[in-house]
Amino acid sequence: MQYQFSALQFFMTDTVNHECGIALIRLRKPLSYYIEKYGTPTYALDKLYLLMEKQHNRGQDGAGVANIVLNSKPGYPYIFRERSVKSQPIADIFKKIYKKFNKAKSNFHKEYLNAHWLHHNVPFSGELLLGHLRYGTHGENSIENCHPFIRKNNWRSRNLVVAGNFNMTNVDEQFDKLVSLGQHPKAMADTVTVLEKIGHFLDMENQRLFDIFNEQGYTNQEITDLLSEHIDLQRVLQRSCKDFDGGYVMAGLTGYGAAFVARDPAGIRPAYYYADEEVVVVASEKPAIKTAFDVQYSEIKEISPAHALIIQRSGELGEFQFTEVLEKKSCSFERIYFSRGTDPDIYRERKELGRLLTDNILKAIDYDLENTVFSYIPNTAETAFLGLTKGVERFLIDQRKKAIISGKLSHEEIEKVLSFRPRVEKLVIKDAKMRTFITDDRHREDLVAHVYDTTYEVIRKRIDTVVVIDDSIVRGTTLEKSIINMLEKLEPKRIVIVSSAPQIRYPDCYGIDMSRMQDFVAFRAALALLKETKSQYLLEEVYHKCLDSLKLEKHKVKNYVKEIYAPFTDEQISDKIAEIVKPKHVKAEVKVVFQTVENLHKACPNHSGDWYFTGDYPTAGGNRVVNRAFINFMEGKNQRAYL
Repeated sequence: MQYQFSALQFFMTDTVNHECGIALIRLRKPLSYYIEKYGTPTYALDKLYLLMEKQHNRGQDGAGVANIVLNSKPGYPYIFRERSVKSQPIADIFKKIYKKFNKAKSNFHKEYLNAHWLHHNVPFSGELLLGHLRYGTHGENSIENCHPFIRKNNWRSRNLVVAGNFNMTNVDEQFDKLVSLGQHPKAMADTVTVLEKIGHFLDMENQRLFDIFNEQGYTNQEITDLLSEHIDLQRVLQRSCKDFDGGYVMAGLTGYGAAFVARDPAGIRPAYYYADEEVVVVASEKPAIKTAFDVQYSEIKEISPAHALIIQRSGELGEFQFTEVLEKKSCSFERIYFSRGTDPDIYRERKELGRLLTDNILKAIDYDLENTVFSYIPNTAETAFLGLTKGVERFLIDQRKKAIISGKLSHEEIEKVLSFRPRVEKLVIKDAKMRTFITDDRHREDLVAHVYDTTYEVIRKRIDTVVVIDDSIVRGTTLEKSIINMLEKLEPKRIVIVSSAPQIRYPDCYGIDMSRMQDFVAFRAALALLKETKSQYLLEEVYHKCLDSLKLEKHKVKNYVKEIYAPFTDEQISDKIAEIVKPKHVKAEVKVVFQTVENLHKACPNHSGDWYFTGDYPTAGGNRVVNRAFINFMEGKNQRAYL
């Protein structure tokens, strides 16, 4: 089998990309109300812009906005969409949208605050808005790949707009079902299958109701209005989503003015909402809602797994179950890295992740705090670093108490003990202008090597140990090509790299760009250990088990890749990772310390989705994906294991 790999495969940054972010706003009163109260017809657009900007961390490859005008008359457009893949896509989109309003204000000043006139003459003046931020984990970065997607129909109630934060593990099965329904999908992609599957059952619901009302003698025009009042979106989602396998939050707008946001059965991907008498708002992160609408965190609710928040055309809303609930496995990476740390719960959890690393770090430095400098890799590791310093200070307090209680110290020694503080420095500085994720593989190595800079002349040469904490270590490339090289220039005695996340061993298939086995430095370490222990036969054994698993029903498939790691302890793999990421010319001793899975669960008790670290996938499709990823590796296929 071809399981050799080139170093070129790892010339990428350790930045982990993921899909995506959503923002939805439904005005619950007529547009005229907001014009009168807030003095502008762009109240909803202004809020949507804030929601999207406060979530720009969730997607910088592209963005899109869609808008529905309620109660529009025939002959006037009522669905609008704008998308962009420019370097600042959110700003680009809203610049174009606001330009339409500014033009209307200049040319039709008397009508500018007339809601009725705006609805019929100015795009994006509708009451229902959906925004999306895209991180491109697969495929080229083009307008065609940007959400929202629209399924058009001349019947208002059959139009559908969809955007989401999702990946499906069983796109091939969904594609086949669409074909069996008589459709001819234009591509085998999760975005297409989701749109067409929901759209198909929306059509079916329309037809079901049409037949009922037609038999009752209503005219077609009367039926159009009746459909808008009676379509059962819960029923549509129950029929269309029952066999989806993946992590998802899917937001949909219908042409007649209803909307939904559906969350996967295990609660893998996040979704939150707030509602009052004026608005309903949904976002991927709570701080975005908090900032945009200045509400209390206690007023922001989480959409329950396997439920959809459905907003009726009337503005009434509720959560409705549409599929079977699974054990909740919310993504722990949201807490460690992705979501903004301004969420108070996430902030506390990240601090706790840092604090819980204290004991293992103290062991790694032989408890020599006097000759150790602590630092962090900006910017997302800063909060965990604060927790780590608190942990070290707590250790020092305990040591001081023991020393003083012993009664063996002189006054000078007591003063020294009481005045000692951990040495904390900002050693690593990230150049914000260096964006390695936007360049091609051929030039990425040079950029990776220069993303970070350091502060010189604060380390005592070949005396001090440097401890640097990062939020996670995925590929190890940034360590090898940049961080360790940079720290070596300071000439420390020892470099200890700390990850606030456990070892990432398995691919994700629910929306995060970690899809190939060969990308993980932990996997590379396991391969090296298998070679050292003359156990490479295990690769072939696991390969054949994975091949055989392709013939099994999905619910019978196990994660056989776990057997690659089984012969080795976490410490053995950590030590081998340290060897891999240490450049040959570096004189300092290099150690790598990872968070434990046990401590991860202690820090983030309500977000137990840990499949990246343990291989325990929350859906049946995950085991099939990890086995396929290993098959791809063994066969030399550099591609992700799901569509």
